Amino acid sequence: MRRTAARAGGVVAHAGPDAAESVPEAAVEAAPPQQQLPLQQESLRTEFSFQLPRGYVDESGTVHRDGTMRLSTARDELVPLRDVRVQENPAYLSVVLLGRVITRLGTLPMVHDGIVENMFASDLAFLQDFYRQINAEGHTRAAVRCPHCAEPFEVELGGSRLGES
Repeated sequence: MRRTAARAGGVVAHAGPDAAESVPEAAVEAAPPQQQLPLQQESLRTEFSFQLPRGYVDESGTVHRDGTMRLSTARDELVPLRDVRVQENPAYLSVVLLGRVITRLGTLPMVHDGIVENMFASDLAFLQDFYRQINAEGHTRAAVRCPHCAEPFEVELGGSRLGES
């Protein structure tokens, strides 16, 4: 199953009610074109749903596959660099970082780096790719042209499926 952040279900953060609801139609028509108010405020999607390929198995044997990851902040990427485990082993950076940005995993009360470090390698690879995908404008596609017919199309640069290269 091919999944991209744009197609993955998720939570959308809304900036508030649409401007069209608060501006009378007559006021929009009466204003000169350069002074018209936008009809809709653009909202930024900050959380994205995912489903792990295998799933995290907790101490009681419950498998957790469905989760949510939020967009990363600069702080999320800087704080782990001070972690002693990351300083001793730079490969641990992704574990600590994912522990900060995964906001939900199944029915677990909270997600932290200890949860991430006990995931299957395939799930960790999936989450690393998903993190890159949502934090790079939501996709890893590039627009190209066919060398034979010059028809434009898009190619996926990050592999055919998340977690694969």
